[in-house]
Amino acid sequence: MALRDGRGARLRRALASRPGFAGLAAGLYTLAGFLATWPALEHVNTHFLAAAPPTVAEATPGDHLQTSWNLWLFGHQLAHLNAPWRDPYSFRPELSPRANFQGLAFGPPYWPLFALLGAVLAWNVFTLLTYTAAGGATCEWLRSLGLPRGASLVGGLAFALAPYRVAQSTGHLLGPTSLFLPLSLLAIEKRKPFWAAAAITAIPLSGQVSLALGAVPFFFAYAFVRGRGLLDAIPGTVTALAAAELYQRYAIRGSLHEHGRTLAEVGHYSADWIGFVSRHGRGEAFVFLGWLTPLLALAGLVLLLRSRRYWLALLLVAGVVVPVVIALGTNLPTYRLARKLVPHLNVARVPERLLPIACLAIAALVAFALARARPWLIALVLVLVAVDLHVRLYHASAADEGNAAYAAIAGPGRLLELPVFLPDVNLNSTYLYYDLAAQRERPLGYSTLVPRPAFRTARRLRALNCGTWTGDVSRLDVRHVVVHRPLYAEFLPRCRARAEATLRAHGFRRIASDGGLVLFSARP
Repeated sequence: MALRDGRGARLRRALASRPGFAGLAAGLYTLAGFLATWPALEHVNTHFLAAAPPTVAEATPGDHLQTSWNLWLFGHQLAHLNAPWRDPYSFRPELSPRANFQGLAFGPPYWPLFALLGAVLAWNVFTLLTYTAAGGATCEWLRSLGLPRGASLVGGLAFALAPYRVAQSTGHLLGPTSLFLPLSLLAIEKRKPFWAAAAITAIPLSGQVSLALGAVPFFFAYAFVRGRGLLDAIPGTVTALAAAELYQRYAIRGSLHEHGRTLAEVGHYSADWIGFVSRHGRGEAFVFLGWLTPLLALAGLVLLLRSRRYWLALLLVAGVVVPVVIALGTNLPTYRLARKLVPHLNVARVPERLLPIACLAIAALVAFALARARPWLIALVLVLVAVDLHVRLYHASAADEGNAAYAAIAGPGRLLELPVFLPDVNLNSTYLYYDLAAQRERPLGYSTLVPRPAFRTARRLRALNCGTWTGDVSRLDVRHVVVHRPLYAEFLPRCRARAEATLRAHGFRRIASDGGLVLFSARP
């Protein structure tokens, strides 16, 4: 008995130490990542953790393929001593190398992961690590506010498992990027203005300018609410605005949407009130906030007001209410006016993109609700919050590493994949994934913000889908064509044979095939 008591005392002392608590928090939020991705996690070595279930007999299309490609591109460019923010492969030669904003923040850590683990496992490990980082950053921020360890642990879990954040981590970069918000607030608390500036600037610099529309004002207001003032607020605000302007200039300007999205587009993605309490939303309009967790947050607000921390309470309430109201988009008559008053809001297609701010504010209020809770209650609430927020959004998405058709591409010339889709169609993400191996210029790519010349080229090249030849093949120096038969079978079943016959008739010969992907190359 004495031996057991001694071991228990040593364990409690270890957990009470700063390293011990950090290890406990890291373990908890890693388990949260496992919970969020289960049961897809069972196939972690062979399939992508992503939103898209397998639909075709090749790599499953989805945002995860585009995001992982952009993250890989940063390290690939750096390894070849090229500008890591440039994409030298997509939409060539119609466009100059385009800026790759998505790789700027997460590209450096992703580079060694890809080199060590390969495309599939690198993405999966990266996804799991972002849960650990998001929870840990939030927990440490709440600790800096003077909250006890147990309450901070629960707050970190509430942010890590926030359903909207989970949904935006299944392929989109919004979920991972949201961890920079608590990091920026933590840096303010630590009186490190340049670290705060780096964290808040990472949000627009990663291409998440819609989130930055709310995150930067929230960051600025937080600095004043916490009595840190201009010294901490201005550097981050200025650099974040500069990063947003860079994105506006090099990604949005010149695109089809430089003058804004239509209200019809926004309406398609607008949330409705029932979505905040429903687990059954899908896609961008999935905005579930939980059932128990918002009630705990409401209790935390009451306690915060009773402790006379009025300004912090007001800021956290605004952090919840404003993103929730904006997420309703065209379902509120005031959204049209807001698009005129808020700079660059008219460019945002998905009004829900500010919701990570609400997720963080709710997590903080939950922590304040538990500021005086006993350890047994903390343990109980940890379980209840995990159950309340858990949603099954991940699938084991098919991969196809080492495809022989792409490995057989040799010799000069650009690469084209058939069937051709317009640049804003997410089926192009499959082509990006296979181009991890090809690594050569292509006249097409995947982007919702591509300039008009790329759209015009794609429209002309679509004639090839059903066997009509176009002189753009020669003009663009396309000498290699990969026919994706599974995509033909799904979308154009009557056209594949004619497309392949046309390729053969114009000097392309079959070189290799693997899993329904067939490489045709022009005779030298």
